[in-house]
Amino acid sequence: MPFNLPLAELEVGKHLYWKVGQLNLHGQVFLSSWIVIGALLALVVVGTRKMEREPRGVQNLLEFLWDYLRDLARDQIGEKAYRDWLPFIGTLFLFIFVSNWGGALIPWKLIHLPSGELGAPTADINTTIALALLVSLAYFYAGLSRKGLRYFEYYVEPTPIMLPFKIVEDFTKPLSLSFRLFGNILADELVVAVLAFLVPLVVPLPAMFLGLFTSAIQALIFATLAAYYIGEAVHEEQH
Repeated sequence: MPFNLPLAELEVGKHLYWKVGQLNLHGQVFLSSWIVIGALLALVVVGTRKMEREPRGVQNLLEFLWDYLRDLARDQIGEKAYRDWLPFIGTLFLFIFVSNWGGALIPWKLIHLPSGELGAPTADINTTIALALLVSLAYFYAGLSRKGLRYFEYYVEPTPIMLPFKIVEDFTKPLSLSFRLFGNILADELVVAVLAFLVPLVVPLPAMFLGLFTSAIQALIFATLAAYYIGEAVHEEQH
């Protein structure tokens, strides 16, 4: 007896397009990104609306996040330069973290749109590549702004033979950042969506808890590597 399961309805790669002039924008990525940004803004507004000397509740959470991200940036970038880059690293971490948790907790793909499907912003390769390219631009800017043209000495140290390898490395850094994040979050989303199809009356808690853990780890890895690359760019050799 054949079973007619709705699993075949679960597709990957459908997009809701918004046409702006000659451009086709992925509408569902903007929608889910606005939801994430709105959630972060609401958290900040609630946590800073009435500041207290003895932090409690959301204010306590925000101060914990601030201390954690400050220590992360200082450890990877260094005491002299980390303050300039703390807002960038913090924004990356919080956006990716909340996006990832949204993908783990919310079965976005079960929310039907006229066309396409919703999903965590970080489950779309366009978002993760854009974030990775921002990191690449950031560490190039960091190195050039601190060292000037001396920054390019990095490519021929300790020997000019390293030049082609270090150029290739500059291409592989954003690729590894983007595909690692995209692959892990998309896989978590698909697992949650499939389980929600199979057992709609029973919340797939084990998969969700595992997704929350891996989502947090992926946000931490991305932010840590971004800070490390910036720290590497601004690091001055001691002679």
